[in-house]
Amino acid sequence: MTDPASAPRISVVVPVKNEAPNVLPLVEEIERACTPLGAFELIYVDDGSTDDTADVVLKARQTRPWLRLVKHEASCGQSAAVRTGVHAARGGIIVTLDGDGQNDPAFIPKLVAPLDDPATGLVAGQRVGRKGAAKRWQSRIANGVRGRVLKDGTRDTGCGLKAFRRDIYLRLPYFDALHRFMPALVKREGYAIAHVDVVDRHRHAGQSKYGLFDRLWVGILDLAGVWWLIRRRRRVPVAQEIL
Repeated sequence: MTDPASAPRISVVVPVKNEAPNVLPLVEEIERACTPLGAFELIYVDDGSTDDTADVVLKARQTRPWLRLVKHEASCGQSAAVRTGVHAARGGIIVTLDGDGQNDPAFIPKLVAPLDDPATGLVAGQRVGRKGAAKRWQSRIANGVRGRVLKDGTRDTGCGLKAFRRDIYLRLPYFDALHRFMPALVKREGYAIAHVDVVDRHRHAGQSKYGLFDRLWVGILDLAGVWWLIRRRRRVPVAQEIL
C-alpha cells in the first residue's frame, strides 16, 4: 500500500501512441510547469505503440524518478489509456494532456488552482486559436450537438488538458470516449465545473491518430447514453446510524 505521506499531490497522465519524437520535449515542458507546484508524478501510458515511444520514456526516466511508464499490450484507445493512468496514479489530483505537444503544459498551474475549492470537481481546458480549418469545423459540430443535448456549460470537451479529482473520476461509468463527456458526468455527481482558456499549438511531430469518425460520429450513441444517465440521476441519501 502506498504511504499517503509520500504520495504526490498531482499526477499528470499522458496517453500516447507512436509519439516517440514528441516525448522528450513534452516531458521537459511538464517538468518546468509542475516543479513549482510541489510533489508530482508523470505517468506516460503507451497505448500499444509500434515505434520506440516506450524506449524514449524509459531513457528519460533515468534522470527523473517522478516519471513512470505503463504500457498496453495492444491499442485500446485514448479513454482506456487515461483510465489506466488514473488507476495507476498516486495523486489525488489528476491532470491529463495529449502526448503530441498541441496541449501546452504551461497551463497546468491554472488548471489545478480552482481545485482548491472542494466544490469544484473538474477544470476543463477550452481551446482558442485552434490549428486547422477541418479540426475547427469538426469540433464546432460535435461540441454544438453535445452542448445542446447535455447542457454541460462547456464549450470544448475535446481538449486533452483537464484537471480533476481522482476519486470523482473513479465514480464515473467507464466507456469509450468518456473523456469527451466528463463535464456532464462530473456535474451529474454534484460538483462544479471550471474552465480555463488554453492556446492550441501545432503538434511537434507526426500525424494525428484521431480523425473525423472518432471526433464526431462515434460519439452519437455515447451522447444518448450520457443523456439517459443524467435523466436517471436520483438524490443520493445522506445517512447516519442512530445509536
